[in-house]
Amino acid sequence: MHIHKHFINGLLTKGCEHSQPVFNPATGEQTSVVSLASAEDAEYAITVAKAAFAAWKKTTPLSRARIMFRFKELVEQHLEELAALLTSEHGKLFEDACGEMIRGLEVVEFACGIPHLLKGEHTENVGTGVDAWTVNQPLGVVAGITPFNFPAMVPMWMFPLAIACGNTFILKPSEKDPSLPLRFAELMKEAGLPDGVFNVVNGDKEAVDVLLTHPDIQAVSFVGSTPIAEYIYTTASAHGKRVQALGGAKNHMVVMPDADMDQVVNALVGAAYGSAGERCMAISIAVAVGDVADKLVEKLAIKVSELKIGNGKEKGLEMGPLISRQHLDKVKRYVDLGVEEGADLVVDGRNLTVAGCENGYFIGGCLFDHVSSDMTIYQKEIFGPVLCVVRVPDYSAAVELINAHEYGNGTAIFTRDGDCARQYAHEIQVGMVGINVPIPVPMAFHSFGGWKRSLFGPLHMHGPDGVRFYTRRKAITSRWPTGIRNGAEFVIPTMK
Repeated sequence: MHIHKHFINGLLTKGCEHSQPVFNPATGEQTSVVSLASAEDAEYAITVAKAAFAAWKKTTPLSRARIMFRFKELVEQHLEELAALLTSEHGKLFEDACGEMIRGLEVVEFACGIPHLLKGEHTENVGTGVDAWTVNQPLGVVAGITPFNFPAMVPMWMFPLAIACGNTFILKPSEKDPSLPLRFAELMKEAGLPDGVFNVVNGDKEAVDVLLTHPDIQAVSFVGSTPIAEYIYTTASAHGKRVQALGGAKNHMVVMPDADMDQVVNALVGAAYGSAGERCMAISIAVAVGDVADKLVEKLAIKVSELKIGNGKEKGLEMGPLISRQHLDKVKRYVDLGVEEGADLVVDGRNLTVAGCENGYFIGGCLFDHVSSDMTIYQKEIFGPVLCVVRVPDYSAAVELINAHEYGNGTAIFTRDGDCARQYAHEIQVGMVGINVPIPVPMAFHSFGGWKRSLFGPLHMHGPDGVRFYTRRKAITSRWPTGIRNGAEFVIPTMK
């Protein structure tokens, strides 16, 4: 049985004896074991990263960028291999895994521009004979804690930019699908990254708590559920660290009466059931405005019932399994609860069996109608292939409904009315908005993040906010005295 180790100081190391199994979600079979780090293992990684920072921070931005260029090339060369690893441990379709790899590479491409991104500002003669400028300098050792649902893309939102900015990095990936982060570490080393700059520590809460509290960790990035995001934020902040902690979501898509219904249905099916709904940007609530609900539900029911579901390594499919048996049971309980609370289960996927994958973690697409805001399936993040239709009388009611929700990660509106779309983008209290775009994930040169309880911390992830997060600004004011030197000054200095 293969053992996934840690990658510390350029070497694979097993660490302590604690471990847990890794499964193929499509078959339910155990495929490997992942070693879990002890507190001592995590502390060793921090010591290594701190030692490596002394030299890495002096490396020129151009040299760092060239390593990122080589890493990008290596990932592209190995893309199918990496995507296959992703599918085997996460379960998502191979084509979807390839798409995830490409979205992650977009951040690597952004990080390749770090010589330009790190430039400060300069003003000559802010006062007579006085110049002022700013520089952006790295923080030191920083950490990233990433979820199971995007084992490639989310780590690549963090470590390429952090490392390009001159920091050293410790990644704590999900223990459910550990292969890709370890492979990334090997490819970064092959690209020329010095040992100790990028380290991967597999583990659970024991390792995480070290990263949140150790005095040599300067910043922590996190993506996961809201309860854990809040814990990460409060704990790390209390220990003096910068934190960006992205939490859960309940993403709404507003369907206006003038929308193209076929476009809406295709967008909803892809956004709600792609990757089995295990996306923080998945649409889980369709808000049907006015009299569109009956037609919308009728068309959706046909599409959802016909979803092609199976082992993600096969071609021509539309949805794979959930990540684990425990998560499958959790999603089914939510569906049960929706029925108990009075929602209309139009399409029931709970009894799906996939031929040849009878032990896999599969559930069919589920579609609820007549969902109200007081129901659990409306309030909670299910993180599975469950779409709820909420009926509202008008546009104002839709906005009021969404703005009242505790989450504010992503949203979309489908309409032909430009004035309505503009107003929606202006007044909706959500961090990422799509207009006739169901999953409005920003490109790498913009920043990703939600509002309300979908984000803890002031800065979003990657893009310009990522550079700000992984650097600190230093302001320098300089004068070279000439001629007569003045005596001591006892009032606040002013420029003339």
